[in-house]
Amino acid sequence: MELDINFVRAQFPAFEQASLQGQAFFENAGGSYTCRPVIERLTRFYHERKVQPYAPYEASRLGGEEMDEARLRLAAILGVDTDELSFGPSTTQNTYVLAQAFRQWMQPGDAIIVTNQDHEANTGPWRRLADEGIEVREWRIDPETGHLDTEQLENLLDDKVRLVCFPHCSNVVGEINPVTEIAALAHAAGAFVCVDGVSYAPHGLPDVGTLGADIYLFSTYKIYGPHQGGMVIRRALGNMLPNQGHYFNADTLYKRFTPAGPDHAQIAACAGMADYFDALADHHGLEGTAVARGAGVHDLMRAHETKLLQPVLDFAAARNSVRLLGPKDASKRAPTVALACEKAGADLATALAPMGIMAGGGDFYAVRALEAQGVDQTKGVLRLSFVHYTSREEIDQLLTALETVL
Repeated sequence: MELDINFVRAQFPAFEQASLQGQAFFENAGGSYTCRPVIERLTRFYHERKVQPYAPYEASRLGGEEMDEARLRLAAILGVDTDELSFGPSTTQNTYVLAQAFRQWMQPGDAIIVTNQDHEANTGPWRRLADEGIEVREWRIDPETGHLDTEQLENLLDDKVRLVCFPHCSNVVGEINPVTEIAALAHAAGAFVCVDGVSYAPHGLPDVGTLGADIYLFSTYKIYGPHQGGMVIRRALGNMLPNQGHYFNADTLYKRFTPAGPDHAQIAACAGMADYFDALADHHGLEGTAVARGAGVHDLMRAHETKLLQPVLDFAAARNSVRLLGPKDASKRAPTVALACEKAGADLATALAPMGIMAGGGDFYAVRALEAQGVDQTKGVLRLSFVHYTSREEIDQLLTALETVL
């Protein structure tokens, strides 16, 4: 079965806008287009339900029910219990709050493991625990390939390690890391696992229940939704860590690590993400449980993206003036492609804009990963990222434009 790209694109109002005609969007790693159900739910909430939720009057009751619906349906797709999913203002903020909980829970002399493949949001807050006497060990990437070797992780693990933090895939390297294998190694050593899924989840929501992650972080605005951070914390760990919310909410798992008041409208709009995944599943004849249908949608997205990605990787690998970061095999990576070139990434993005290519250049908050691979920080990289709604025609448009600017 192939993804019906025409059906997919019909679910995104951006493709109907006159101002965007002829524009091919290749900066999806920074935030995707928003699907129609999310926009409709957000609009309805602001028009009809913009009141304090969970009160007995109708507008409030409906608003609260829609917020609960978002958590219920997305958690089901992710394969976790409803209260194991919480929403916060951003993944960066969610990670910071989690780091404070671990700071209170851990003892001086305990250790955590972080990588230099990460976006700074999933490494900076953890590294700061060194100020509290926590030992921070760095799992380092191969400087040529950007790869994280699990044998090196095994050398870092011992009975002092309490937490291993790593990305499902990097936002500049793109390689998909073996989460289940890494989690098994960490758990065998008595450590918990925090996975930054921000760069992976837009390409199909994973079954977190089978991945083995104790924490799984993602950003809804990169998964066709509003600007929120999603955070799965499995029950055993969530109840063990110190409460970071209001003291009277300590018994509610999804409130323990969200000290800020939630954005009611945006949480309610996240139910539109589930609407969209269900629409894709129904259209393509996928049946079964929510997690099974979600897995089917994931596979459709990945197959479409992999098919479109390989020509881009082949183009980059064939040019001597271009260094492709990460794997050359599309099946091993996400369609987030960072290119280190003779020209600065930002300058290349500027040159591509008049040709209808929307892309970005810079470090993308992955400074440590670029430094480790010897990328000139004054130039950064050109990043080309797409998702399942990208068409073959847009890939052709990109390759033609790259041929010109490179």
